[in-house]
Amino acid sequence: MIFALVLLVFLAVSLLGNFGQFVSGIVPVASVHTRVAGPKLDEVILEDNDAANKIAVIDVDGIISSSAGDQSGYNMVEVIKAQLDRAKDDSRVKAVVMRVDSPGGEVLASDEIYHALTDFQSDSGKPVVTSMGNLAASGGYYVSVASQWIEADELTITGSIGVILHTWNYRNLMNKVGIVPDVYKSGKFKDMLSGERNTNDIPPEEHAMVQALIDQTYHRFQEVVQQGRDQAHKKNKDDGKALANDWKSYADGRVLSGRQALDLGFVDQVGTFQDAVKKARQIAGIPHANLIQYQQRYDLSDVFRLFGKSQAPVIKVDLGMDAPKLEAGRLYFICPTFLH
Repeated sequence: MIFALVLLVFLAVSLLGNFGQFVSGIVPVASVHTRVAGPKLDEVILEDNDAANKIAVIDVDGIISSSAGDQSGYNMVEVIKAQLDRAKDDSRVKAVVMRVDSPGGEVLASDEIYHALTDFQSDSGKPVVTSMGNLAASGGYYVSVASQWIEADELTITGSIGVILHTWNYRNLMNKVGIVPDVYKSGKFKDMLSGERNTNDIPPEEHAMVQALIDQTYHRFQEVVQQGRDQAHKKNKDDGKALANDWKSYADGRVLSGRQALDLGFVDQVGTFQDAVKKARQIAGIPHANLIQYQQRYDLSDVFRLFGKSQAPVIKVDLGMDAPKLEAGRLYFICPTFLH
């Protein structure tokens, strides 16, 4: 009976939602945004200033990943791209403020968000202003340099410009318990980065190849910082900060405070989220604007998807934070202090 009542409630909510969509299709509105595929987004007002113009707030929160984050099946990259599409299509949205609170994450996911932000600004002509929170390091900084203006709190942890590929060698542990691997491979390097080999068996060429991959990705990181900050400085002129001549000396993986990042030209100003909003209004040339955000909507299909899952129960110990979900064999722009 309880299960039946729950289904009836869900059915009623679904019917109300469909009725609302039906009414919205009849009644003319200022702007209607539809997506053929992708995350379903609802616009909510964060701050109503009784203005015609809007500033969209987009969050980059947590580890940047291309893995699906919840029951909707969409990952962070897809959700951010969908939000940017909404902001681009809405003529009343004049700017985007991106709130970054992230230690970084996957190299490819960070690069995808970076390109999505640069494409959004070039296609729409609308500026993106980044407001750094507690942490905007490594991949969190990588996505930030796509914006025209970067605002950091004085105590923000940022920087950590670099690449890391982390693995474990557990062969000695296997020897202690009497486990010997039996490997068949098609080539000399097919078991590259495997943790079950004796360290003496790892050919020096493998070390060189892995390091070359790291160096290439790191060089790309430096290019993104150089291009992003140079382009922003050309637009901001003397209002912003240019990169210091010796900035590469500080792009060695070290973390920086917001104040230190300002001195090196990694950010444009030290301030709060409200300062970033003020700057977005100034760049967009609007005196007032409502702050809005696009939130994912979960309908009945998302709920029923849960009933089809069959998995063993999981016991989770709350340590005050979620452990980073890093996957083997992937390169990461991530702050090492977060891992430890």
